[in-house]
Amino acid sequence: EQIRDFLGIIGAHSQLFKFEDTRVLKEVRNRTNRINNCDAANMDRALRAADRQTDLIRRLQRAAVLDDLPGDLLDTALVRLDHPEASLAELGELLNPPLSKGAVAGRMKKITEFAKIMIE
Repeated sequence: EQIRDFLGIIGAHSQLFKFEDTRVLKEVRNRTNRINNCDAANMDRALRAADRQTDLIRRLQRAAVLDDLPGDLLDTALVRLDHPEASLAELGELLNPPLSKGAVAGRMKKITEFAKIMIE
């Protein structure tokens, strides 16, 4: 701000505009990088969660207790196995009837609780 004010006071308007252009460009670039980093971290976290869910469901299969899940949870588990890379929102769209991301997350939590009882 002080540099910008100084350039304005001494009448260096063209330099002031160049200075502001550079500052705004850097600000936009930094903001874009922060958003990209956040998106990448979210994607990594979602993929790790999907891997954990898929592994857990496979463990239920190996223990021959997957079919003991109630129908709605079994449907969710099978869709997860068929689409291991899908986000929770995408899984919800694949279910019939379609579910929200939160509803799918709730079902995955119940599947995890079931697995703790049955195989751990």
